[in-house]
Amino acid sequence: MSLLWYATRATGEITLLFLTVVLTFGVLSALRVGGRRVPRFVIAGLHRNLTLAGLGFLAVHIATTVADSYAPIALTDVVVPFGSAYRPIWLGLGTVAFDVLIVLTATSLLRTRMGYRRWKALHWAAYACWLAAVVHALGTGSDVRSSLFLLLAGVCAAVALAAVAWRLAAAGPGKTGLRAGAGLLTLATVLVVGAWTVSGPLADGWARRSGTPASLLGKASSPGPGTAGRTPTPRPTRATRSAGDDERGDGE
Repeated sequence: MSLLWYATRATGEITLLFLTVVLTFGVLSALRVGGRRVPRFVIAGLHRNLTLAGLGFLAVHIATTVADSYAPIALTDVVVPFGSAYRPIWLGLGTVAFDVLIVLTATSLLRTRMGYRRWKALHWAAYACWLAAVVHALGTGSDVRSSLFLLLAGVCAAVALAAVAWRLAAAGPGKTGLRAGAGLLTLATVLVVGAWTVSGPLADGWARRSGTPASLLGKASSPGPGTAGRTPTPRPTRATRSAGDDERGDGE
């Protein structure tokens, strides 16, 4: 396993953590939470600075992913979704999250010029951005069966759901139908993603079903030269550690 692979994994998980914290601070800002000890401008400043920090880790995540020659991920896959030769759907969702995040960041910098209402309407996409990033992490991540990753994903999901519930509960009067619809949509999304995670990334054979090229699956199961007559010792590679395929690999 190369240093680039470790860097990709670490920065991807850190970016997910940052996105969750940024989402939470965004909700706090939208609800105008603040007081004497923690003024609202402090929360807004934290929201902005944490977003920039998250973008920094995301940039490293993308750079190490493209630089690692193991998986066929091109530079165009960074901005054009669903065209990659490697897990196109799940990698593409990460590209969508990246594109949306760039738009949200750019419009925040231009907030005074575009108007508050249009800026606010556009920033509802932050929830879709977070969801796309989570599904991307589950679909392409190599640590999906790791207890630490599952703990991280679970904590991030719990925090994000709590933030969404808080915002729905704090909505103004006369929006009961809207809140109920948003709540039902959130619940349905949780159930769908949860069921997909169990039957997809956490199930055997996910590397093959997710769109991993056959050549990479072959690397996970083919013995190297000079191994005839002896049992090869399994070595965890990116293919054998692919999402949901742990040390047993997915070369069947």
